[in-house]
Amino acid sequence: MTRKLVVAAALLLGGAALADGLPNLPQGLALPRGTDSPGQVTFNHESHVDAAKPGCVSCHPRRFAILGRSATERRTPAITHAAMEKGEACGACHGKQAFGFDDCTGCHAG
Repeated sequence: MTRKLVVAAALLLGGAALADGLPNLPQGLALPRGTDSPGQVTFNHESHVDAAKPGCVSCHPRRFAILGRSATERRTPAITHAAMEKGEACGACHGKQAFGFDDCTGCHAG
């Protein structure tokens, strides 16, 4: 799939999602868990996407793979704090524009 097609699909998904409170976006996506993780991290689009101005392409497909892959087929490896501290994955925003890594309960369940 070409980059232009993926971007177009992401924009269409975002537009369709706007019609009724982001219903077409995956809810409660459990992220791959590393061996040293203190608890499961579940990603929620509603807390990360502004419904009035969805910006799917700011995260997809470059930072996080989407489209045509189930959670078990996803190429995304477990996200580590070391990677996030280098600005990778969640660390692209968290620790910069969004809350940092001081409180484990902000992301990790249990």
